[in-house]
Amino acid sequence: MPYVIGDDLPDIPAGQRFRALLDRPGILRMPGAHTGMAALLAKRAGFEALYVSGAAMSANMGLPDLGMITVEDVCWHVRQVSRASSLPALVDGDTGYGEALNVMNMVRSFEDAGAAAVQLEDQLLPKKCGHLNDKKLADPHDFAAKIAAARRARKHLYIIARTDAAASEGMDGAVGRAKLFMEAGADAIFPEALNTAEMFREFARRMPGVKLLANMTEFGRTPFFTDQEFEAMGYAMVIWPVSHLRVANRAMEELYAAINRDGGTQGMVDRMQTRAQLYDAIGYHEYEALDSTLVRTVIPEGMPQR
Repeated sequence: MPYVIGDDLPDIPAGQRFRALLDRPGILRMPGAHTGMAALLAKRAGFEALYVSGAAMSANMGLPDLGMITVEDVCWHVRQVSRASSLPALVDGDTGYGEALNVMNMVRSFEDAGAAAVQLEDQLLPKKCGHLNDKKLADPHDFAAKIAAARRARKHLYIIARTDAAASEGMDGAVGRAKLFMEAGADAIFPEALNTAEMFREFARRMPGVKLLANMTEFGRTPFFTDQEFEAMGYAMVIWPVSHLRVANRAMEELYAAINRDGGTQGMVDRMQTRAQLYDAIGYHEYEALDSTLVRTVIPEGMPQR
């Protein structure tokens, strides 16, 4: 059953549970999940931590990933994910929504919403997806001050500093920034948009003893690597940030096209999650059992004949 009722809620803060997962052998795998339903399905598939992507949240609101969403927009998504699944979630904090004081407010807000970890990136607004061109970088010392502010404000939140410098400053620039950000208080580093296995390996060689995060996004600059391949390259975490949204959006496009073409959904039923499967995923009957005044729902099977 989803963790929503008193005794079922975890007693350990999300950030501490995230650290415990990282302390285990093996790479920590985090698929994207920006809604409560996605979080439940990822948990059912066996994942133990999740990634809440800024690109997915923005797209969910019909907006481009240009740093347009607010702290409260993000917290609305994080609360869904946290309440529905109880899994520790790494949350995309973009550039921190402002300067040092704004970053501190973000940290407090994210922790209150249930986040386990935050990723902050060294771009300037309007920020872009890390795999696009013409990204404008913040001064490294200015960004280090944001990391220090996040560290000061947190109670348990795990802080991951992302650098987008490899594309414009090369490996030396990216490594130099990463070391500065670790000195400022980051717990881990996310080198974004590396485009060869050798780049991933070199970055890891030059950051010994540091927890590193790899981004396996589709249609970007990074070739396909598996979780085990990233682990062999020296990475402790891997995310698939927007994969779930891409699959869901394609399915919705096909559904709407079918309704428009066929006048109904009759040709798409075999592609759908059934009512019984949906109710099972959200624990419908378990919720009913909590209230003795509710009669157990009988779920219709299949589609009635005309």
